[in-house]
Amino acid sequence: MTTPDTQRPRAGSDILRTALRRNVGAMVWGTVLMGLYQAGETAFPIALGLIVEHTMRDRGLGSLGVSIAALAVIITTVSLSWRFGMRILQKANTTEAHRWRVRVAGCGLRPVPGNVGLKSGEVLTIATEDADQTADIIEVVPLLISSLVAVLIAAVALGLADIRLGLLVIVGTVAILSVLSVMSRRIGSSTREQQARVARAGAKVADLIIGLRPLHGFGGNHAAFRSYREVSTEAEHQSVTVARVNGVYAGTALALNAVLAAAVTLTAGRLAFDGLIGIGELVMAVGLAQFIMEPLKLFSEMPRYVMIARASAERMALVLTAPPVKTPGTGRPAAGADLEVDCVRHGALRKVRFRVAAGEFVAVVAHQPRAAADLASVLALRVPPHAYEGAVRVGGRDFADLSVEAVRERLLVNPYDGEIFAGTLRTNIDPSGTSGTVAAAVEASMLTDVVALHREGLDHPVRDRGANLSGGQRQRLSLARALAADTDVLVLRDPTTAVDAVTEQLIARGVAKLRRGRTTLVITSSPALLDAADRVLVLDDGVVTAEDTHRNLLATREEYRQAVTR
Repeated sequence: MTTPDTQRPRAGSDILRTALRRNVGAMVWGTVLMGLYQAGETAFPIALGLIVEHTMRDRGLGSLGVSIAALAVIITTVSLSWRFGMRILQKANTTEAHRWRVRVAGCGLRPVPGNVGLKSGEVLTIATEDADQTADIIEVVPLLISSLVAVLIAAVALGLADIRLGLLVIVGTVAILSVLSVMSRRIGSSTREQQARVARAGAKVADLIIGLRPLHGFGGNHAAFRSYREVSTEAEHQSVTVARVNGVYAGTALALNAVLAAAVTLTAGRLAFDGLIGIGELVMAVGLAQFIMEPLKLFSEMPRYVMIARASAERMALVLTAPPVKTPGTGRPAAGADLEVDCVRHGALRKVRFRVAAGEFVAVVAHQPRAAADLASVLALRVPPHAYEGAVRVGGRDFADLSVEAVRERLLVNPYDGEIFAGTLRTNIDPSGTSGTVAAAVEASMLTDVVALHREGLDHPVRDRGANLSGGQRQRLSLARALAADTDVLVLRDPTTAVDAVTEQLIARGVAKLRRGRTTLVITSSPALLDAADRVLVLDDGVVTAEDTHRNLLATREEYRQAVTR
């Protein structure tokens, strides 16, 4: 039987239903406790009103003692129910977010099709921010119900004092929610558009970094920068729009709640003036009018959180419902660590053919950035074997005959923008804690200066996405992780675009030394890495047009010299 954990959600609504279904127990207990909290909060002004009413009739110490004891019970109930209710809900929220992060990360570890609208780095965002926002639905529903309980108790209590007060609360609440539910739809659509535009800006940055050197070679970098500025400006304008919509929503909710509270207070004052309600009931009504603003505020904010959770769930569905780019096979590569690309035609590639022998260090220069990206995608299994002509072989076996796991045990493709995770330098370099080449990888990637800067060394903390590291440090950390993996076949794509020329030279020597005797392919236009390679392949117009050492190509091919020299 298929369990909820292994079922593949089909849409954002299915993801939300799954999250709610498997946290029913926690949500029930959380709803009970939070409802008790809201009931206690509501009971406080009611108790005050009753105390005033009875104290004015009976001024004995016994009545005062009972009143104080009742208030103590209410305060204790409020405190404990809030504490334990939120503990239950937040634990369930955190656990559910972790489940979705694991699932999204699992899908991210296997390649997904390129036609699902995902941009570079989006899977990481979906596995963190969107997973957290989706799991918030577990807290939203109990808080929504408990807020409704508070509003109903207040309406009943006011209605017992005077039916007009109770009806005013009910009608006002319905009117407020009707207005805000319409506004929350705008928030959902604006949030989805913002996410899409930010993703496009991120993808543009990725493309710009990939092709920076070739673009610089023929003077196209200024046009690329202008293109990015346009996309980034669109994302900025959309972010401002979302902030404006959220601000209008929050302001409208606060204003409407204040109007309702004022209406209840003024109506109660008029009824007391006319002698239709007593002094104690007036105190209760004024207290409830002030208190009711909190649950009404919470109640009115819930539709916005629901729309945000749904938008995030729909983004998660893009990853979770995407089929793998290849059906996992059962074969394993034969002994040997050679890599062969045989007449591959895909995207900008037109029957590319070359072979990297076991233990060889080969570099590829692509005059067109798109060709470099397509070659890296094919080697990284981001393109299914049936989607391109030709074949790619590792260890003499075709990709189409191998499982994804078997290919990755033998072949590692490290992107130029390898993600950095929260943890330490050590856990980013060696996540499994089993590598025996961490020190050598740190030295080869020239990460030694970063380690030496901090007293903790490799145990220096790293923030999510490497926020406390520079671009060059993040790139070197990613390179160190690839080198520490010590795979039979390593493919690096533009591993030194964010470092200076001196550091780049040292990295090239370090990589060549560490990978001596291991099969290495570097897709780059870095002169230092090209010079360190045993041979260089020139990829122009989708085909290999030249093959020689870096220095011979510099001497014999003018277009090569213009593309790689700075």
